Amino acid sequence: MIHNLFRIKFVMILMLVSTSLILSSCQPQNRAVDHEQISREERIVIRFSHIVGEKTPKGMAARRFASLVKEKSNGFVEVQVFPNGYLYRDGEEIDGLLKNDIQMIAPATAKITSFVPEWQALDLPFAFNSIGEVHEYLEGEIGSKLMYGLQREGFYPLGLWDNGFKQMTNMTKPLTQPRDFRGLKFRIMPSEIIRQQFLELEAGTQSNSFNEVYQLLEKNKIDGQENTYSNIVSKRIHTQQKYLTASNHGYLGYVVLLKKEFWDQLPEEVQKILQESIKEVTDWEKEMARKMNEESLQELKDCKCVEIHFLSKEEKRLWEEALKPIYQRFEDRFGAEYINQLPRNKGAEH
Repeated sequence: MIHNLFRIKFVMILMLVSTSLILSSCQPQNRAVDHEQISREERIVIRFSHIVGEKTPKGMAARRFASLVKEKSNGFVEVQVFPNGYLYRDGEEIDGLLKNDIQMIAPATAKITSFVPEWQALDLPFAFNSIGEVHEYLEGEIGSKLMYGLQREGFYPLGLWDNGFKQMTNMTKPLTQPRDFRGLKFRIMPSEIIRQQFLELEAGTQSNSFNEVYQLLEKNKIDGQENTYSNIVSKRIHTQQKYLTASNHGYLGYVVLLKKEFWDQLPEEVQKILQESIKEVTDWEKEMARKMNEESLQELKDCKCVEIHFLSKEEKRLWEEALKPIYQRFEDRFGAEYINQLPRNKGAEH
């Protein structure tokens, strides 16, 4: 009897040891196998703060990115998304990133021009005829220089997301000629090139948080603003405006940023997961941005709550002529390279 009990215990011990050896040989050292079971303190947490709604291209892409990272890392990396300026208001999120209070943001390119002024090339009026031209520009030599500038300033650019082309809205009158802007006040993003555009048109400007635009319009603190169709609809800006000019005068996109110091401290495996995830999400986001802008334009047409004017070729030519001095100022400061490398100018003297 005792002999049999001894044999049973011996077999059980052998089974436990064998199981332990098999498990230890199939997993990396010092890593938990089931990341869902490890504590919050052991996980890598990335707080992703942005200022737009969840049903915008950026808002939807942020959620998709978080989900994909969780899936690829088996829960070891947790991306927590905070939309609508919940953690940081527009204009404050970059400081929050540099202080490491948050680890990821996706500001509009105009918002980073105070750190790397050359990014204002994307704000030049009528610089691009299509989103494809924007992609070509940013995937070339100029894009590499712009990205390097961000790294030099302590950022790590993980990806680039589209929103679309901006349109003009206001409460006073249709904007068809450059003179129609005279005396009106517009909310703009903090880019010197954008400010100069409105000054050339003899309009006033002020920089406010995107989340303040609706209230500013409602209280008649500003006359108008510029934005993409999807942003106009998602924030119900059109309900406070009478006129919309479909001008496609400027590009609005986002740079997905981390602090470089934070990025450099991440394990190589985690960096790879983030890079794979952002590539997959970016391809999806670009298509979603295009689709949402088309749907938002149709919604604006269907609601019949705002008068929409599409710039004619002649009207566009007048706007371009009125804004031409801005190109010379930009060239004087940053050189002709950024302008000559625009897809429509390649191979031609500016």
